[in-house]
Amino acid sequence: MSFLKKLFGGGDQHSSCCGHDHSPESHPAPAVPAAPVTTSAPEPAPAAPKAPVVHRGLEGVYANESKLSDVQGDEGKLYYLGYNIDELVESHVSFEEIIYLLHKHKLPNRTELEGVEAKLRARRSLPQGIIDFLTAAPKTANPMDVLRTGVSMLGLYDDLGNDTDRSLNEDRSLAIIAKIPLIIGYFHRARQGLSLPPVRLDLSEAAHFLYLITGEEPSEKATETLDIAYIIHAEHGMNASTFSARVTVATLSDIYSAITSAIGTLKGPLHGGANEGVIHMLEEIGSPDRVDAWVEERLAKKEKIMGIGHRVYKVLDPRAPHLRRMAIKLTEELGEPKWIQMSERIAEIMRTRKKLEANVDFYSATVYHSLGIPTDLFTPIFAISRAAGWTAQVLEQLDDNRLYRPLTLYTGPHELKVTPIDQRS
Repeated sequence: MSFLKKLFGGGDQHSSCCGHDHSPESHPAPAVPAAPVTTSAPEPAPAAPKAPVVHRGLEGVYANESKLSDVQGDEGKLYYLGYNIDELVESHVSFEEIIYLLHKHKLPNRTELEGVEAKLRARRSLPQGIIDFLTAAPKTANPMDVLRTGVSMLGLYDDLGNDTDRSLNEDRSLAIIAKIPLIIGYFHRARQGLSLPPVRLDLSEAAHFLYLITGEEPSEKATETLDIAYIIHAEHGMNASTFSARVTVATLSDIYSAITSAIGTLKGPLHGGANEGVIHMLEEIGSPDRVDAWVEERLAKKEKIMGIGHRVYKVLDPRAPHLRRMAIKLTEELGEPKWIQMSERIAEIMRTRKKLEANVDFYSATVYHSLGIPTDLFTPIFAISRAAGWTAQVLEQLDDNRLYRPLTLYTGPHELKVTPIDQRS
């Protein structure tokens, strides 16, 4: 007899309220201890499907892996291939060494540095068609628009072949880095009606750009200042323009298209264009005694203060102190301390009132202004520097490529019916 029949009764057995088995024999079997009555647990209801999580702006989402830079937002630290940005600047590493580091994943020795310098300088030329474009472009054109078009045109003159071959793309990368300053410098000269200075092969990248826009060899101090600015802007993780470059080349498009995408993205005032916004802000304020009232008015209107706060850094941007130090020196030397005085007061107010710190754009504006660089060239200078990082990121993307294809959560209507056109309102 089954246990269930014995427990609940069945056959010739008699059920009992106490759960014992009462046999008709004179000598009944020993009593069986009472067992609790059990029933099967109900099947759990199927779990409701999880609502998709939308990370607006892809914030907090890791889209890939990279060896190039480590942006530690909570700690306020930035590393290139394991080297702290402070160490690189304080060790007087040059921008050319940073280019080599990002492309080759190691700092160059003397011979390797001389090699990359020679390659960059040998590529300081532009096809005549691009020079014609630069001299014919509207003098009022935005230099970032001119740069975007000029880099795109470079692809027309490239006949190297395979767009995914790393060695060819390394050559293209150096050529792009070398030619971007020429595009900017020559357009700037042309829009002023000035002659285009001949390329020089004896100047560093920073010195050569200053020479291109002024027609004169720059001072050692100016060159060192711009070189440091190049270094600290060279690479910065998956920022908007880098993301654009990687998304474009992930389709196996060419490197010129990728860098063109990056330039178009950098142009925006929420990205590279922020440094231009800073100097316009300082010019609008005019003098240190007007800072407090100006900032209070903007805060009351809930307006953004340019150069303050950062999407990643929760503390002081590690690049800002280097630019701040240079800004202080330059404004003192020029006898125009009001720029840094206004900047320092704005930073103090925002730190106290909003717990927000200055970012890299906040002091770079004063540095470039003090070097005599026109405001609308601030963002193009950012592009000169970041081209090192963009090209390195493109090379890395192609080394282990996967097409980017995020999802979109649809929020529009469903199952609409088509109304004949004559009946539509």
